[in-house]
Amino acid sequence: MDKKLDTNQLHLKGKKKKSKIQEYFDALVYAAVAAFIIKIFLFEAYRIPTGSMENTLLVGDFLLVTKFTYGATTPRNVPFTNIRLPYVQLPGFKDPKLGDIIVFDFPGEREQVESPEVLNYIKRCVGLPGDSIKIVNRVLYNNGIVFPNPTQSKFIGTLQPPTVTNPRIFPPGSGYNEDNYGPIRVPKTGDIIRIDTITFERWKTFVLREGSTIELKGNKVFVDGSELTNGDYTVKRDYLFMMGDNRNNSLDSRYWGFMPVENVVGEALIIYWSWNADIPFSKFFDLLGSIRWERIMQLIK
Repeated sequence: MDKKLDTNQLHLKGKKKKSKIQEYFDALVYAAVAAFIIKIFLFEAYRIPTGSMENTLLVGDFLLVTKFTYGATTPRNVPFTNIRLPYVQLPGFKDPKLGDIIVFDFPGEREQVESPEVLNYIKRCVGLPGDSIKIVNRVLYNNGIVFPNPTQSKFIGTLQPPTVTNPRIFPPGSGYNEDNYGPIRVPKTGDIIRIDTITFERWKTFVLREGSTIELKGNKVFVDGSELTNGDYTVKRDYLFMMGDNRNNSLDSRYWGFMPVENVVGEALIIYWSWNADIPFSKFFDLLGSIRWERIMQLIK
């Protein structure tokens, strides 16, 4: 009698066993894919590089930021480049609210339509779409109500009176400074902004950032080639007003303007590591000695 092998035995006999190197390589690929998915859609790690959020966040704090809270997106740029990509946003669990510490895609300096670099900033949300923001002698008001300073916020330098103008402040020609600012309304979808020969420079970059063209011809304003009826421009997107907790050492919405809600990347969740970032790795043991144990695993608020 001929000895017969079933198809499963034939399949096993013909299949070569993977080498250890191949197994390790496959494991690394699976791990990389899993890490990529986690980074894009769930959590991402960030390091605080400046003191703009002191003393809530310190230089050398390492954070976990939740991507899914407000709705994760597909990649916004080609990795390790400043080449921006069209992206899709998934539904989130909540909208940004007052007091949230948010990581966002920096929209650019005051006169820039778009930042030439893909940069992530972190600030506190102090104004929602439609809110009125005003600062009087360093006291922040939201819709006429005092917005309490965060517990660990701070001020440095001399208080600037309202008669002093900071030419770097947004919007151009406002006459505001960082300690006495506004009132100014945070735009929301459908708002009407009056743009004329006097306010043209103030709102020019804002309109360009919304993806429209804007021109001043004589005493008439044209957006996307059409003259604005009565000079009224209709806002296309929702915006937030962002400020650092280190109120006199923070380049925030007071300087570069409103932050589009669509630029939100995620919400700061927890400090998972912290040390003195000024100490170089060449002094490794000094660096280890600078670990701020009391900050590790501290929830951010």
